[in-house]
Amino acid sequence: MTSQIDMAFFDALADVADAVTMARFRQPLTIDTKDKPGFSFDPVTDADRDAELAIRDLIGSTFPDHSILGEEFGAAGDADVQWVIDPIDGSRPFLCGLPVWGTLIGLTVGGVATQGMMSQPFTRERFWGGPDGAWSQREGMRRPLHARPVASLADAVLHTTSPEGWPGDLMDGFGRLKAATRMTRYGGECYAMAMVAAGQIDLAIEPSLQPYDIVALIPIIEQAGGVVTRLDGKRAEGGGPVLLSANAALHDLALRCLAG
Repeated sequence: MTSQIDMAFFDALADVADAVTMARFRQPLTIDTKDKPGFSFDPVTDADRDAELAIRDLIGSTFPDHSILGEEFGAAGDADVQWVIDPIDGSRPFLCGLPVWGTLIGLTVGGVATQGMMSQPFTRERFWGGPDGAWSQREGMRRPLHARPVASLADAVLHTTSPEGWPGDLMDGFGRLKAATRMTRYGGECYAMAMVAAGQIDLAIEPSLQPYDIVALIPIIEQAGGVVTRLDGKRAEGGGPVLLSANAALHDLALRCLAG
């Protein structure tokens, strides 16, 4: 059983998800809510569910011996090779018609993220990372991704999705980091994380991620020269409070600032 998958298959998975999500984007949707600590409204739509089912069907028919973990339908199988998927990462901007959501498709081998893709079909962009590096593609133009060599917090651009959902101790650390950096922006979801790899944003921090929120992005950031860990310095595949940085030196400075 191979543990490295041709990125063309990731494209095929993104294609089936894109067909679902783009047909529903800026259209009336059936909306339910889930319980999420720190948030008063955590939506899930028929587009989320149908896109995940489309991805699962194609994985299951092509790699029936692989396991799958998805946001909407949980875990299936216990194989060492696992697909970790979020059909619409950024359901709130999806509902608002803002194109900063994306479909996240990640692969772990032995619990370590090895390949990943983020598809944003409205902007016609895909970002991916794997053994051959980190790349983006838009309308047939493929470009390598390189995170920025920012050496100080004072020169860094910081992003987090929302000021909601932060426990008090982490909010204190975020306040210190925000004060130390050049500029802070909000609301970019997974698209902002891809911008760390693209050299547009230098730090992205989230207080409470799930595996399907981060696994696909880890290879993209790492292969672009960046670093992704939990705030305790451990690997981030399991989720939790996570920091993404443009380089190792900046990551260390940010972790120390957060710790006080």
